[in-house]
Amino acid sequence: MKNWRDLIGNATIRYLDHSGKESFQHKAYTALTSFAVDDVLALFVGGRTTPAVRLWVHPDTVVLGIPDARVPFIDEGVRLLADRGYHVVVRNSGGLAVALDAGVLNISLVLPDVKHISIYDCYEAMVGFVQYMLRDVTDGIEAYEIVGSYCPGDYDLSIGGRKFAGISQRRVKDGAAIQIYLDVEGKGFERAALIRDFYETGLKDTETNFDFPDVDPSVMASLSELLGEQITVDEMKERVIRTLQEISEEVVSTDFSDAEIEQFEKRYAQMVKRNEGIAKLQ
Repeated sequence: MKNWRDLIGNATIRYLDHSGKESFQHKAYTALTSFAVDDVLALFVGGRTTPAVRLWVHPDTVVLGIPDARVPFIDEGVRLLADRGYHVVVRNSGGLAVALDAGVLNISLVLPDVKHISIYDCYEAMVGFVQYMLRDVTDGIEAYEIVGSYCPGDYDLSIGGRKFAGISQRRVKDGAAIQIYLDVEGKGFERAALIRDFYETGLKDTETNFDFPDVDPSVMASLSELLGEQITVDEMKERVIRTLQEISEEVVSTDFSDAEIEQFEKRYAQMVKRNEGIAKLQ
């Protein structure tokens, strides 16, 4: 098992804060944009030695996994989410449905040359990164599946058995984008109840070949709720940049190159194509 610092620590780390963006390359900055951007970063980081860390926030969005988009009553499920004011997209990385809003900070850790690095080591790198960021406020962050949570997995992050974060991973050529959503502020119960209602509406107790989670909102909470103190998204962003400065000699913020922009246009078009069916239901 590789130490997280060995994977993330580097003389130079590229840092992109997209958390306040409203547009990118003349397109609205939605979750579709974010997944396309991460693909590009993973594609180009593969031939370099510089990791990248990107922050992103999207208001009132439900990101579905590929299996979620195939629930028997997907049209009713999407309409329920839309009626409650949520934009719905289908992602290209692993995992199932998650709820995003202004109180959820997403962090993408993009690592180069992962051909000989296990998927599990990449997950562990994100776990170690988050534990280190929050070491002054808690030593109780654990990584294991929280049964009853939405988007459950072996690398759910929890405190006292209640989940506040989940991790997914996407590999593009020799690069990998490890993506985590952190429920920083707000009510984790309400986010989980929303996803529970989506499954109840979209499945209607129908038997399926895929084992969708039976969401129990009581096992989920925001970081602020779990710590008993208000932690804001802005504060978490500051913790990210401080951590990067501690583990590297230089943190650089560089715009997309012409080659990256060209690939972004292609990847964005793929995301739009993937979401055509869901878009028509909203």
